Amino acid sequence: MHNHKSYLQLGILFICISFNVFAQNTDSKEINRLKKLAQEVTIIRDNWGIAHVYGKTDADAVFGMLYAQCEDDFNRIEMNYIEKLGRLSEVKGQSFLYNDLEIRLLIDANEAKADYKKADPWLKKLLNSYADAINFYLYNHPEIKPALLTRFEPWFPLLWTDGSIGAISTADLTNAELKAFYGNNDKYTYVERKKDVQTGSNGFALAPSKTASGNAILYINPHTSFYFRPEIQVTSQEGLNVYGAVTWGQFFIYQGFNANCGWMHTSSQVDVADTYAEKIITQNKKLFYEYDKKLLPVIEKAITINYLENGKLIPKTFKTYFTNHGPIMAKRDEKWISLKSNNRSMNSLVQSWIRTKSKGFEDYKKAMDLKANTSNNTVFADNKGNIAYWHGNFIPIRDKSLNSAKTMDGTTSTTQWRGLHDVSETVHVYNPTNGWLQNCNSSPYSVAGANSPKKENYPSYMAPDDENFRAINAVRLLSKGDKHTLDKIISDGYDTKLSFFEVLIPTLVARFEENIKPENPLYNDLAEPIAVLKKWDYYSNENSVATTLAIEWGVKLYPDIQKAAIINEDIDQVENIKNFAKNANADQLLPKLQLVVNELKTKFGTWQIPWGEINRYQRSSGDINLVYNDALESLPIGYASSLWGCLPAYSSNYQKNTKKRYGYSGNSFVCAVEFGDKIKAKSLLAGGNSGDPKSKHFMDQAEMYEKGQFKDVLFYKDDVQKNAERTYHPGE
Repeated sequence: MHNHKSYLQLGILFICISFNVFAQNTDSKEINRLKKLAQEVTIIRDNWGIAHVYGKTDADAVFGMLYAQCEDDFNRIEMNYIEKLGRLSEVKGQSFLYNDLEIRLLIDANEAKADYKKADPWLKKLLNSYADAINFYLYNHPEIKPALLTRFEPWFPLLWTDGSIGAISTADLTNAELKAFYGNNDKYTYVERKKDVQTGSNGFALAPSKTASGNAILYINPHTSFYFRPEIQVTSQEGLNVYGAVTWGQFFIYQGFNANCGWMHTSSQVDVADTYAEKIITQNKKLFYEYDKKLLPVIEKAITINYLENGKLIPKTFKTYFTNHGPIMAKRDEKWISLKSNNRSMNSLVQSWIRTKSKGFEDYKKAMDLKANTSNNTVFADNKGNIAYWHGNFIPIRDKSLNSAKTMDGTTSTTQWRGLHDVSETVHVYNPTNGWLQNCNSSPYSVAGANSPKKENYPSYMAPDDENFRAINAVRLLSKGDKHTLDKIISDGYDTKLSFFEVLIPTLVARFEENIKPENPLYNDLAEPIAVLKKWDYYSNENSVATTLAIEWGVKLYPDIQKAAIINEDIDQVENIKNFAKNANADQLLPKLQLVVNELKTKFGTWQIPWGEINRYQRSSGDINLVYNDALESLPIGYASSLWGCLPAYSSNYQKNTKKRYGYSGNSFVCAVEFGDKIKAKSLLAGGNSGDPKSKHFMDQAEMYEKGQFKDVLFYKDDVQKNAERTYHPGE
């Protein structure tokens, strides 16, 4: 749930009647109002199907933006809000009950409604435009059958105020623990895990001293599940002119740029949520918890969730519990565990919007001063040549003598948060003398090479992030170049070195050569594959057999590496793999390679399979959960998972019915921007901008995606008009 795993497209019996509901409940006065509103908005679709939205006011622009998103993929918008309302079970059945319960415990719809009522007039206008646009789209498209939501409410965006793929933070609590607690499963045993970050994103910023033109350059490279964000431009006469990636159903550009500056968010591991062990006491059949030697009543709330079964909705009511820290989410060592978090706030939505209108560095800093961004690091550049990096933004102040990464004592106020750190106290870098910044969901202590912040100057909860192989690659590349252009930064961003294997393969080769003599049966199986790996340069590409061998072997070896990480939890991923390589013996390494060789032979008749032959890109339908098929057309992909250190990330796996691996996440929207007198930018999107298989923009970027070939971004209206495919008002 934390990675927004995709949702099925579902047609459900009880909605056949649903759509006329909006029409019936909407009087002609309302429709006329919306039609008039639509006339204030112009959408120009360019030759890539990307919407460039123009309105008089910001609210007009939001109206056009949401209307355009609905045209491209209403299904994804609706599913995102069904999830944030905690109503997936109504569409997908009983197996989603505890996903819904988690959301209802963490995100309170009544609080969102209250925030809407007290929102500033400017924000209320945007929220109203959001709902108006989607409802107007549904009115104009009676053929669209929503799975559940036949009318969208203006308070919905206040449920979901952060565009990140990991927008929900539950500390280390899992949905399985929640299910065990509220599903009364006493057999469940909690096992401590080490966070394993395989997904994520890359952001690079280059100062004028490092570019050929003397302008700052920003590289925007989120890694998400494919088709999680489309590309769009939104402009108004109130100072809005922003281009980039928007998460389906949100009204702010999440990662992008305006004429003055740009921002890239990478997922952060900053500690923004804490767990507390509560001391629960029963008196007179009532529950209390101990806090500063007093007994306070446990708050009980009944939460009813309906789930779909055989075409009917069946209600299930949970009795849930809260303390002053937050909801009870689990039981560990006979103690109830509560969660303190900040998974939605009006401030967060305000910040998400106002940063898109920043006029430069000073303005952007003011947006950061809201301290409401809970899940992101930020890489920034502007047209005055400033570059900057912030590690997190919403960071609670805690007693430094406590380890907030572990469950804390809930019985005392000494473990409580003490407000939020000022941005000046957080890990950040402004205009480092080396002239570049990078973050790849990695430690901020390598963000600017030798000019990075020093770990000893900050409390551990501010940056528990591990170093990783992508960051090592990024530092290597950015340290070298001086005359960067857009093409050069794209080329760096598409460097496919798999540094993970640079550490492990020499050990594998050494163990083979030390232990396996020609008379050993293993020798015949492995001598040639080992020779191929020994010659390999550690770069993944479509034609490389070594890449196939290494990755298939790495996947089999990885569980052993993770076990070592749990034992040595104080060291990061990179150090852990170096230690593992140093200590691994032949029995740990060689049989797994033999298994890979045998599996490839069984599937394909030979182990000599180039990576692109089994690592494929396929988009056969607009469904959120894609089913892959070896018999259907697909493209070869030379990139690999970010886990191995590949900067252009491409995560793929086998399906039950496939011999080949199919990609499902990684590079999605990618963009390089140069901030001169005029914006110059290039971008690329996985597949295409439309979720409709009948649209020519469903797959028009797929071959470019395979080759890493970018298109020119059309930022200025003259250029948009020259390349216009269609110009219209919403509803036409």
